[in-house]
Amino acid sequence: MRVDDFDFELPKESIAQHAIEPRDHSKLLVVNKNSDELEDKHFYDIVDYLNENDILVLNKTKVIPARLFGKKENGVAIETFLLKRLDINKWEVLLKPAKRVKVGTKIIYSDKLSATLLEIHEDGNRVVEFEYSGVFEEILDELAQMPLPPYITEKLDNKERYQTVYAKSGESVAAPTAGLHFTNELLEKIEKKGVTIVEVFLTVGLGTFRPVQVDNIEDHIMHSEEYIVPEETARIINEGKKNGKRIVAVGTTSIRTLESSVDENGNLIAQSSATSIFIYGDYKFKIVDALITNFHLPKSTLIMLVSSFAGKDKIMNAYKHAIDNNYRFFSFGDSMFIY
Repeated sequence: MRVDDFDFELPKESIAQHAIEPRDHSKLLVVNKNSDELEDKHFYDIVDYLNENDILVLNKTKVIPARLFGKKENGVAIETFLLKRLDINKWEVLLKPAKRVKVGTKIIYSDKLSATLLEIHEDGNRVVEFEYSGVFEEILDELAQMPLPPYITEKLDNKERYQTVYAKSGESVAAPTAGLHFTNELLEKIEKKGVTIVEVFLTVGLGTFRPVQVDNIEDHIMHSEEYIVPEETARIINEGKKNGKRIVAVGTTSIRTLESSVDENGNLIAQSSATSIFIYGDYKFKIVDALITNFHLPKSTLIMLVSSFAGKDKIMNAYKHAIDNNYRFFSFGDSMFIY
């Protein structure tokens, strides 16, 4: 399979620069895997497409404000993008500009926070150690910006808008964006209908923004992300599968978590681990029956995953329909329900 098979022309105006308010008033394109029918709805209509006894899986990871702006001691401005916590005060980061920043360089962000460069890796990533007075997370919240993807150029006025209402814990540097459409009121309606809501955690990394840079899909090396499947989630899903209940994943991060943690008998395993699963082509899904997802970038691993789930022709047709009908794309864009 070739990466170019997943390309499509997207008008610039189709890229959402801000989130819809209220959250659940975004558009919803309903795609039936077993027919050519497409339905144009709003996200609050998702209640009508979820069945009593469905199990809805949410990735409750939390996005941290990961973009820090500081200066070297000589006054030169430098941006620090947090990638991954390695120790209590040590982080893997990206620095910009990075070329003249040597090991031992100190970066000052405020009178409360500074960092020293410890290591330079071959892939361009750096390791820094932070020094601070107070609570690190509180200082980050005060000083840092949310790590919006590069295609969003407008300023984010409210940090919580790039956070799901159910975000619980974690240190993601990108939001599980399919979940941005939910409100607390909508979740209550879903539960009242008889849907069971369970949680997983996948720490979304910068790799989610990186384009596929090979011609053949099989040559792509997938980035790794850490995940947690709690005991209660595994128990509920395994019992549900035995009883014929439908498992509905919210977002590609939830689907990757679930499909990464299955034993040879098709049972979901409760564990903390890491996954570099790459879902494409004729992958056989073992856990997930339905999917809520946003519209993804051309030639991305995410559109490949969704095409694997619903069929490439069906997805490319749905994307054409979405473009023709003024759907909004990417992180702050509209959504699809595929069943």
